[in-house]
Amino acid sequence: MISVSTAQTKTNRLPSTRTMKDLLSQMAAYNIWANQKLLDLILALPEAKQKQELPSSFKSLYTTVFHMWDAESIWWQRMKLHERINRPSDNFNSSMKDVANGLLQQNQQWQAWVNTATEPLLDHVFQYYNQKKESFKQPIFQMLLHVFNHGTYHRGQLVNMLRQLGVEKIPQTDFIVWSRKK
Repeated sequence: MISVSTAQTKTNRLPSTRTMKDLLSQMAAYNIWANQKLLDLILALPEAKQKQELPSSFKSLYTTVFHMWDAESIWWQRMKLHERINRPSDNFNSSMKDVANGLLQQNQQWQAWVNTATEPLLDHVFQYYNQKKESFKQPIFQMLLHVFNHGTYHRGQLVNMLRQLGVEKIPQTDFIVWSRKK
């Protein structure tokens, strides 16, 4: 077993890690960038391909993007302690362009909120109810990590669906690609 003194360990350490707020700010910016990349491609497709049924968690590109917007909107309303949660898909039936714009506006709302949040606010534990009326308590930073991770998960599904539709040139949307461009 190799022994390293405490003093030596301190000098070999990497620079201090970023704060949770810095990381969440990066994730919010990345979320917008990655969604914009895929949405630009999806919007260039004919409407028939946007709504074509494919094997996936949701039946089309359109319904997957709508789900992404619904989920982000629901979490926003929970964090804001709305008594009644309204999913955009409950009251909105429009084009892919309108759904894409709704998702991107929600993404931008998250980014603005994170960029002005304080560390204590990110640590704040809030209570919410899921669709089964079960109560949960969660720190806001964990909910935000979930929101951004959820987007990544569904972007992977969108890529798979695009391939099923015969789209060959799909932009890379990995976090590392975004971070290299900064």
